[in-house]
Amino acid sequence: MQNFTMNNGLEIPSVGYGVFMMTSKEVREHLPQAFEAGYRHIDTANAYFNEVAVGEAVRESGIPREELFITSKLFPQSYPYEQCGPDIDATLERLGLDYLDLLLFHQPYGDYVSGWKAMEEAVAAGKVKSIGLSNFPMHKIQQILDVATIKPAVLQVEINPYWNQHELKRQLADQDIVFEGWYPLGHGDKALLSEPVFAKLAEKYGKTAAQIILRWHLQEQNVVFPKTLNPAHMADNLDVFDFELTDDEMAQINRLPQKAYYTVSEEPPAFVLAHNDYSKQA
Repeated sequence: MQNFTMNNGLEIPSVGYGVFMMTSKEVREHLPQAFEAGYRHIDTANAYFNEVAVGEAVRESGIPREELFITSKLFPQSYPYEQCGPDIDATLERLGLDYLDLLLFHQPYGDYVSGWKAMEEAVAAGKVKSIGLSNFPMHKIQQILDVATIKPAVLQVEINPYWNQHELKRQLADQDIVFEGWYPLGHGDKALLSEPVFAKLAEKYGKTAAQIILRWHLQEQNVVFPKTLNPAHMADNLDVFDFELTDDEMAQINRLPQKAYYTVSEEPPAFVLAHNDYSKQA
């Protein structure tokens, strides 16, 4: 496993296992398989409604806590300063953990500016080691940077070869923020996976198109969470550390046309407003 160093000096594993849209039953079945495959970085969220199951799988794994890197995320209902601290405690209780390695604000809506102080207080109290943002555009990231005494260590956004986020990375270059990419394979987009450049490189290196894309991510310094419930694919997604793309090959991939699969609106979508009771987890 390759680690990246965050701007607070701590390390983060470059490949993790995300549990987005997994039921608690699926988490209990497949997270142990991910541990068996070698994953030690787990990414969940309040809004996934599976933190309880993640915590159970972590405890039952027998893996020492210090060998794991566990991330969760708070939804906008938790952002106001007065609410943020108690909701951080509730997240830890659902997971059954003494601390989180990383906690993110999940969506760029609500009172995230006042809540950032509570995130910093959680770091000072030892409840959270690193804090960051997810899906925030540059102007809202700047609002956090303007008040922060602890800068975001991580920014989780859509990243794939069709949306490489080079412009946002350029804007944040002096902050040394680690980028995490969700939907790193374009949500399984057949058009992306069928691009001739990936077929050519897959043949050269004896890899799959997906593995070439994941290797591109690593050389772009992106943390990735390739989604799969298939143990064979879990193993394949970790089998990307034994080769390296050349600068020219990276440039070929970066010449692909750019278009995001998703856009972030200024107003919160209905699904953001609907999530509010994370205690009802089985």
